[in-house]
Amino acid sequence: MMRDADAGAHWTALQILVVVICTVINALDGMDVLIVSIIAPSLMEDWGIGLGALGMIFSAGLFGMMIGCVVVAPFADRFGRRPVVLAALTMLTVGMVGTGLVDTVSAFTAFRALAGVGIGTLLASIAALSGEFAPPGQRSIAIGWFQAGYPIGAVATGLVALWAIPAFGWQAVLVGAGGVGAILLPVAWKFLPESVAFLEARQPPRALARCNALRRRMDWPELSELPPPSTSRGVPIAQLFGPTLWRATLLLWLATLGGFAALYFMTSWITKLAIIAGLDHGDAIWATTIFNLGGFAGGLTMGWLAVRHRVGLLIRNFLVLAALFMTAFGTGMPLALLLATAGAIGVTLQGGFTGFYTLAAQLYPVEIRGSGIGWALGIGRGGAIISPLAGAYLLDGGLPLWMAFACFAVPLAISGILASLAGRNVPADLTGVVSSKPAPLPQS
Repeated sequence: MMRDADAGAHWTALQILVVVICTVINALDGMDVLIVSIIAPSLMEDWGIGLGALGMIFSAGLFGMMIGCVVVAPFADRFGRRPVVLAALTMLTVGMVGTGLVDTVSAFTAFRALAGVGIGTLLASIAALSGEFAPPGQRSIAIGWFQAGYPIGAVATGLVALWAIPAFGWQAVLVGAGGVGAILLPVAWKFLPESVAFLEARQPPRALARCNALRRRMDWPELSELPPPSTSRGVPIAQLFGPTLWRATLLLWLATLGGFAALYFMTSWITKLAIIAGLDHGDAIWATTIFNLGGFAGGLTMGWLAVRHRVGLLIRNFLVLAALFMTAFGTGMPLALLLATAGAIGVTLQGGFTGFYTLAAQLYPVEIRGSGIGWALGIGRGGAIISPLAGAYLLDGGLPLWMAFACFAVPLAISGILASLAGRNVPADLTGVVSSKPAPLPQS
């Protein structure tokens, strides 16, 4: 009986298609988060709301993401990656369109939360799916491309918003973003297959035939019979804290908590922060765009390096550098240097953040991979929920900008160190490479 280790190491059209679809879907995350940051000045002016109310709107979406990660995403380990992705994409589309059609803060906040549930569910499910379709030894590259979708969506949003908001208004921009999700939904339904790893582990009806059909399209050897089915039982979170995983799980959760807090402080407030740093609104949007272009480069760089080096150490190095650049951003500097620093933050912060997906995929076997990634991202969203509100409090309190940045930079550096400690749980022979064979399930 042949397993993934016997499969070819080259990329096929199906594998590329799956990673591309996952990347484009992930671009909706960058679009969803950044679009509210960009429309924030117009929203505050039109509705007469302050920074505190805006922070609540930011946090509502992030709270929804946390629910999606920890409550909905684990269903992908039971029912499959594909149906959960399609359901989540539907929720995201409805939530995005709804925010552009309502005229009250409460309704806007509710639709932001719904979109957040969709995004949070998608992130864990498509992270697992993209990694599971990659050739053996190249999953970190697949995850790097998948995560690069986030800044792609953010950059596209920034460029479109430069002319769309003055021309059509901020509500139309939100509806247009929802339209992108509506277009992607039938594309995903038509072309996104179920994970081969899930079919082999959970063995739903017709699993062998479905599995072999996909294996033929990827030039993988067919199976004469399915491997022994998964024997995992009980609550997935209990398995994450099994004897061999509990230390790494705890360290990963703490690391993502600080990492998410810093990332969403930047993504939620960067346009406003750039204005406070002395830029006009147009230049502030350019700073936001350059920050996300840096994120695109950082995600791909992390994916490439993680093939050759331990991802925990890479996360540590990236995030410590990001903490230094963040503190420098708030000190006041000429326009060109400020834009360059925004790009450097994007490379290091978002590049290091990409490493969390790869690290989680390395730590957890396929039977609980969706749950492992979902819970790590969900716990991290706790930091993301707090950071916009904390940012509003710090900025409203008149704290110097560099000190506000330092309040997030210090935990960010600590997160990098914790990630490197969690990475020690990955076997030495998996340095930089996500295992192509499921690790043995811990007994819960």
